[in-house]
Amino acid sequence: MCGRYALYGPVSRLSEAFEAAPEGFAFEPRWNAAPMQWLPVVRQRPNGERVIQLLRWGLVPSWAKDEAIATKLINARGESVAEKPSFRAAFRRRRCLVPANGF
Repeated sequence: MCGRYALYGPVSRLSEAFEAAPEGFAFEPRWNAAPMQWLPVVRQRPNGERVIQLLRWGLVPSWAKDEAIATKLINARGESVAEKPSFRAAFRRRRCLVPANGF
């Protein structure tokens, strides 16, 4: 994924496409979504239910002293994501779908 993307259309479209319930938030279309912004993602609860929630785009590792590092940790290589210390724990336990209309 590049450093910016677009997401537009009603939340109902996301809800229908991913069979997920939105968790009470107002969403405005984003034509230039950037790291550190609150954006909708699709998550799965332990019981299997899918929900749409707002999360801040970017990864802040547990060892980071400043959350500004999240702007740099927005991409991971598929072949090494499971081994890199920055991404390893999140890859194992905290996955989500990031819907996008374009980038």
